[in-house]
Order: sequence, then C-alpha cells, then structure tokens
Amino acid sequence: MENRSKIVVSLVLLPLLLTTISAQSTKLTPNFYKTTCPNVESIVRSAVQKKFQQTFVTAPATLRLFFHDCFVRGCDASILLAMGNGNAEKDHPDDISLAGDGFDTVIKAKAAVDSNPQCRNKVSCADILALATRDVVQLTGGPFYRVELGRRDGRISTKASVQRQLPGPNFKLDQLNSMFARHGLSQTDMIALSGAHTIGFAHCGRFSKRIFNFSPRNTIDPTLNFRYALQLRQMCPRNVDPRIAINMDPTTPRTFDNAYYKNLQQGMGLFTSDQVLFSDPRSTGTVNLFASSNAAFHNAFVAAITKLGRVGVLTGKQGEIRRDCTRPN
Repeated sequence: MENRSKIVVSLVLLPLLLTTISAQSTKLTPNFYKTTCPNVESIVRSAVQKKFQQTFVTAPATLRLFFHDCFVRGCDASILLAMGNGNAEKDHPDDISLAGDGFDTVIKAKAAVDSNPQCRNKVSCADILALATRDVVQLTGGPFYRVELGRRDGRISTKASVQRQLPGPNFKLDQLNSMFARHGLSQTDMIALSGAHTIGFAHCGRFSKRIFNFSPRNTIDPTLNFRYALQLRQMCPRNVDPRIAINMDPTTPRTFDNAYYKNLQQGMGLFTSDQVLFSDPRSTGTVNLFASSNAAFHNAFVAAITKLGRVGVLTGKQGEIRRDCTRPN
C-alpha cells in the first residue's frame, strides 16, 4: 500500500517537475521572433525614434519604466497594467512619478508592431519594453546591445507588490546591494545601472532634506558639493511645486555617458543613494573606473541590463501575449 501511494505521489509530482524543467529550459534569445515577426526590432526602433523626436523625456521615462517593471514581479510588463480600481503597480507612491511618456512609448511601439499583419498579437509588451529601453539608451549616445527576447506578459499587477521592492533615494550601500542581490545582480551591476541617472531627472521632494535640513548640526549634507547644494536650493526652493523636476546629471543631462560618475567624484550625486557609491570605500574603485573610461561603463551597463532583463521572466506557456498592454486579455 505504501509503495502504491509513493507511485501516486510520484505521478502527481511528475507534471509539476516537468513544468518546472521546461520553464527553466525556455531561455530568452535575441532571435526569438525570427520566424513570427522578423522585423520587430526595426518596427519598434522607428516608433521609439518618432516618440523621442517629440520629447527627450521618452528616454529617461522608458529606461526607468523597464527598471521599475523588472524589480516588481519580474520583467513581465505588469507595470503597464491599469486595473481600474487604482490598485495596480503604477498606482503605488513609488511608481506614481513614472512619466507618462514611458508608457506612451510602449503603447505606440505595440501599435506599430500589431499594425504589421505578420506580427499581430505575436510580440509581448514585456519584450517591446525591453527593446524600447535599448533604443532610448542608444538614441542618447549610449551603447547598442542585443536584446534577449521571449518574455511573456503577466496578468497580475497590485499596488501591494511594489512595497519595499524599489531602491529609495536615501539608501546606503548595504541596502542597495541586498536589494539588487535579490535579483542576482552584483555590486558592479548596481553601480552600472545607477549610471542610468546620467539622463534622469528627479522631483525636488526626493532630495530636499539633503539641502535644507540634513541634520541638527549640518543643514546641508556634508557629502554634497557645497556650491552644487546652493544651486539646488535656487532650483528647488523650500515650498517649490512638487511637480518641478531637475536633471540628475547637471553637466551632460541629455547624453548617456560616464559624466554621472565624474559628478560623484565632485560630490555632485543628487540622491544619497548616488553619492554613497563614491563616499563608501567599498564602491569608490568602481566609480573611479567608470569615471575614467566611458567604454568600461558602457560594457558594464550592457552586462547589467542584460541580467536585469532576465529577472523573473515568464516564458513558454506562462503568462500571455497581451493584445492591449494596459489590460490583461
């Protein structure tokens, strides 16, 4: 009897085991759409270029959207879902500041892909977001890299799932490292991905404490360049409109380059979580390397964003190919 029950249990577990194995063996690959939608990359690129020509914000907004998507439930385009009850990922306070231009970029690229009869309903919103991210990086002077494809779209998006999943502007090195490590990303990956702030912008409220009331002893954070802090005070006075945003890279804000790291060397990291990369001796060396070599930064960024793009992906028969990126089928 005992042997029979073992056989029954084994037969019950076998499909689960096979499903797990097949899910793991379905890897992402750059030529996933070779037969189903061979022109997907050029279709997405031309839609992204058109949007980028209309507004530069397309670039930082799309890049940030990809990061926020992958860090919550994996790279499954769940960030794009509008659940109708104000309870989607994008409704969480940490996501509410995501610029609409990022969402619009993906929606326009999806429409362009689906207007091709061969491609209609074949390409996931998650893959379109990954491709659009690569395209905005290149459009702003960053590296071109091959994007692994084959992600499927998630059906679930909740506000609660965002809680404590995204790095905060006041994070120290250990907090950053442990959060990135949860997704298989190293300290070097984290520092390289932070370099995306070279084209980023931030709302004044995210760093006002550093320039007005850092501590009882220092009104200005001592790790912040004093002259830069005074400039920030002018751009972001005490009762400024919370919608006002400023460039995170004050030197070359529209170029995807290593100026971000050179700024850190000068005490000009906008967030605590930026400046700590230079002020903590455990990460100073990597910042100095990227500051001294744009190529070293670009190579590390490509490696890191490729790893990021594999986080928690749905593949094979998991998830779906969403017809409308903003709602499940």
